[in-house]
Amino acid sequence: MRHRHRPATFLIDAEGILSGARQVPSPNVDDRPADLPIELIVIHNISLPPGEFHGDGVEMFFSNRLDPHLHPYFAQIHNVRVSAHFFVRRNGEILQFVSCLKRAWHAGVSSWRGRERCNDFSIGIELEGSDAVPFSEAQYVVLMRLIKILLARYPIGAIVGHSDIAPGRKTDPGPYFNWPRLRRQLPKIFREKS
Repeated sequence: MRHRHRPATFLIDAEGILSGARQVPSPNVDDRPADLPIELIVIHNISLPPGEFHGDGVEMFFSNRLDPHLHPYFAQIHNVRVSAHFFVRRNGEILQFVSCLKRAWHAGVSSWRGRERCNDFSIGIELEGSDAVPFSEAQYVVLMRLIKILLARYPIGAIVGHSDIAPGRKTDPGPYFNWPRLRRQLPKIFREKS
């Protein structure tokens, strides 16, 4: 089992880079629309192969290096081009694929409060997991720290799941994600802004 990861520093710089995160630049990125503020955090779950943790499948997928011969599921998705800003592993390690200032390709066809194209104004956080198992304590601890840093840096008005912005198409972060815990630890964002 991997050790719990504890970043030494946890700050977002002027370029949208999180210190304490392992940087794995994704080519699946482009510019946000000019002068559009970052107003939404979208929480996802992912594991590659599905239901398997601790491998490098997600890292390979988001950097377009997924080998289709390693697993039958990889053969189905290796040409798909997606990314996220952050990936929180089960041990609490954070990988950053895209600067917060850029548009990651995480939400797909999506809508929030009548606004289409959520990638334009959101930050995507992927948790290593699935709809079938609870997330780890280390993930919640690091996720809370990350969200607090993002809230202090950007004018974020809501935190949602992928299922909230793509209902019927997506189910993540799934039934095991502890929304009550998030609401207790971040009451202001849920009470005043969502």
